[in-house]
Amino acid sequence: MRNKFIDFLIKEKKLGSDIVLLVGDLGFSVVEPFSDLFPDSFINVGVAEQNMAGIAAGIASEGKKVFTYSIGNFNTYRCAEQLRNDIDYHNFSVCTVSVGGGVAYGNMGYSHHAVQDFSLMRSMPNTLICAPCDPLETELCLNLILKRSKPSYLRLHKAGEPIINISKELIKPGEPRFIAGNKSAKNLILTTGFVAQKIYKRVTNSEKFCLYSMPAWGQKFREFLRNAPWIKSFETIYTVEDHLLDGGFTSWLLECLISLDNPPKIIPKTLSENVIGLVAKEDTIHQAAKLYDIEGLS
Repeated sequence: MRNKFIDFLIKEKKLGSDIVLLVGDLGFSVVEPFSDLFPDSFINVGVAEQNMAGIAAGIASEGKKVFTYSIGNFNTYRCAEQLRNDIDYHNFSVCTVSVGGGVAYGNMGYSHHAVQDFSLMRSMPNTLICAPCDPLETELCLNLILKRSKPSYLRLHKAGEPIINISKELIKPGEPRFIAGNKSAKNLILTTGFVAQKIYKRVTNSEKFCLYSMPAWGQKFREFLRNAPWIKSFETIYTVEDHLLDGGFTSWLLECLISLDNPPKIIPKTLSENVIGLVAKEDTIHQAAKLYDIEGLS
C-alpha cells in the first residue's frame, strides 16, 4: 500500500497537483522516488512529528495539498494538539498518513502498536478516516482525499498486499464495498483496512457470509450510513478491525445505528487489551486476540 501511495503522489504531481510531502525521518527506500523528482515539494522535518503537523498546517494555509508520513502512532498520538488545533479546526487540506496501522509493527512492541488511532482521529469533526484493504482501495482513497481537500487520515498497512477489491468505482464515505462471498447472505462481515485480506479466502466460497470493506468513514458520515437501505438487509453484522473496541470502527458503526428501529445484531471482533503486552508478529497477535474466530466461518 505504501508503494502505491508514493506512486500516486508522483503521478498526480506530474499532472500539476500542488502536493507537498513531509516525513518524520523515516520512509527511506519508499519516499526517495518522490523526493528525487520533486525536492522542492519534499521536507524531512526530522524526528519532530509535532513540528511536522504544524508545518503542514502552515503550508496547507497557502493552498497546498499536504501529506505527512510516519509510522502509525507517531504522527497521530504524538501530534494530537496540533492535529486538533492547527489542522482540523482550520479545515486544512492535510492528510495524516500512517503506515503500519494496527499491530503491523508488532515485533517493535506497544510503542509501535497503532491500536487507538481510529479513536483519536475520528474525534476530529472535520477529518475523514480512510483505511483501504489493498492497493486499489489505496488509490481510490487518495483520489477521494485530493478531491475533498480537507483534513483526512490515511491508515496503511506495509507493502505486498494483493488486490482483492473487484470494483474500481469511486469510494463514497460511509458506503461499503463488496469483496467476496454470497451477496444474498444474511451474515455480513464488515471490515475497514487490511484485515479484509485475512478473511478474503475464507469467505470466497461461503454461502453463509459475505465480506464488505468500508474504506472511508467518519463523524460527518453517520447520517449517510443510518439512512442506507442495505443495513436492514442483514440479520447479523460482524465487524472486524485491528484496533481496540473503545472508540474504533465498531463504536462508530454502533453510534450510527443507535437510533434505528430493529437494527441488525452487531458482533464485534476487535483487539483486546491483552495485545498491549505482546511483542510478536502481527499474525501471532491477531491469533492471540482471536480476531478472525467467527462462528460458522471455516
